[in-house]
Amino acid sequence: MRARCGLFLIAPLLLAAGDGAERGPLQLSLKRAVEMALSPEGNTRVQLAGESVKQAETRSAQARAALLPDFEGSLSYQNQTVNLAAFGIQLYIPIPNFQLPTLVGPFDVFDARATAQQSVFDFSSIRRFQASKVAVTAAKTDADSTDEQVAGQVARAYLAALRADANVEAVKSNVTLAEAVLKQAENLKSAGTGTGIEVTRARVQLSDQQQRLLVAVNDRRRAHLQLLRTMGMRLDTTLELTDRLQYVPVDALTLEQAQARALDSRPDLKAQQEREQSARLTNAATKMERLPSLAAFANYGSIGAIGTGNDHILPTRTYGFSLKVPVFDGGRRDARRAETLSQYRAEKIRTNDLKEQVELDVRLALDSLNSAEDQVKVAQEGLQLSENELTQARRRYDAGVAVGLEVTDAQTRLERAQDNRIAALFNYNLARIDLAQAMGAVRREIR
Repeated sequence: MRARCGLFLIAPLLLAAGDGAERGPLQLSLKRAVEMALSPEGNTRVQLAGESVKQAETRSAQARAALLPDFEGSLSYQNQTVNLAAFGIQLYIPIPNFQLPTLVGPFDVFDARATAQQSVFDFSSIRRFQASKVAVTAAKTDADSTDEQVAGQVARAYLAALRADANVEAVKSNVTLAEAVLKQAENLKSAGTGTGIEVTRARVQLSDQQQRLLVAVNDRRRAHLQLLRTMGMRLDTTLELTDRLQYVPVDALTLEQAQARALDSRPDLKAQQEREQSARLTNAATKMERLPSLAAFANYGSIGAIGTGNDHILPTRTYGFSLKVPVFDGGRRDARRAETLSQYRAEKIRTNDLKEQVELDVRLALDSLNSAEDQVKVAQEGLQLSENELTQARRRYDAGVAVGLEVTDAQTRLERAQDNRIAALFNYNLARIDLAQAMGAVRREIR
């Protein structure tokens, strides 16, 4: 089902990438970008995670095979001679001048046989199979964790691209403003109320904004390429982002609520807990290697000599039970037991460390979100004040009660305020993604 959905999602992408010149830029929202990256043909990490699940399933099938019947068939044909004396067989018949040969043959032997073997009880194999099933669950949860991480990575790349787009738009508006200020300075000079230095200063300001525009356009192209790479798309695809940097308030969360959600939802923590359980079962399986194991076996077939004139091919069979009791193997079982116990302890340490990391991630993300929210408010207020200052400076300059330097200074402060607002919005949305990832809810957060 997931593969079909992935193909459905990726089809528009392939068409857009193959016919980009004819169809124009690809309209891309954040939600669609994440969907494309998480499709089976998208991000490389998603593809590798899918292969890891398949490998875990095949290992589980191998572990299960130890508990299922083992059937084999064989067919053999032999032409042989036998030296009876080599086996210590010496027959004596009291007949004068008669001696039995010590070399028998050549003769042909035919054997067609079916064999079967079934484990009746083997606690070690049962535990290994249980451990392999938990490992499959852990691999699937790891794949879910990879999806969550890739979604966060794509979201960050998309936000970086949005920031680059916003920078380009801001610099373009500044170029337009600088052109208007230059025209105003030239008009005032023509009217005799302006000076040449003010015209020159306006031209310098325009040149600076044009330079900034070149840098901003290049940064936008770099950000778009990085987004394409993160999504696993062709780098020659032209993008048009449909979302914009904006302030979207989030529901208020206490630290305790966020931590509880994280401990309950983080897929990487669930996967680690499942790996710990798998290591515990593997250690138990190694311990149970000391217990006896019982197996049933049977074979049936026809065997006999052929080609001698009086063929004797007759059916034969064997069946029974085999009880194995471990006694001494040179310490290999003890060494494996110590190794698996150490692996289990290591997984427990990793689980505890990850829980502490989850708590740290939540605390840092909440702090960053609160700080970023305050930054947005201050930046918005600063932008409004800068716009008012520039408007008043231009009016004063046009009325002849101020010099052009006042307008230039107001332009500079407006540029800084625009940069501050863009950075504040970027940091705020980035903090939202960080908090969602800390709680294992990036894909739910992206709608």
